[in-house]
Amino acid sequence: MARIIVTADPDARHDAAVLLDETVQPVHLSSDHAARQLIERLVWALAHAEEVERSSSTRTAWGSSTTSAPRRERARVAA
Repeated sequence: MARIIVTADPDARHDAAVLLDETVQPVHLSSDHAARQLIERLVWALAHAEEVERSSSTRTAWGSSTTSAPRRERARVAA
């Protein structure tokens, strides 16, 4: 099965946060509506990855590393 996995880039002190981990099947592209939903989930995950990376670099710049990157639950997909 094909998968889409979106993570933020890990730094030396933190593992990569998994922001989207989804099995992808042909049905996810079988209609315009289903394809738009998949793309929408991907856009959300990419935006969150950017936020995680930005907050991680801000913490590094200010010397604070006490907070770990947020993790999202695995996306649930109804076929």
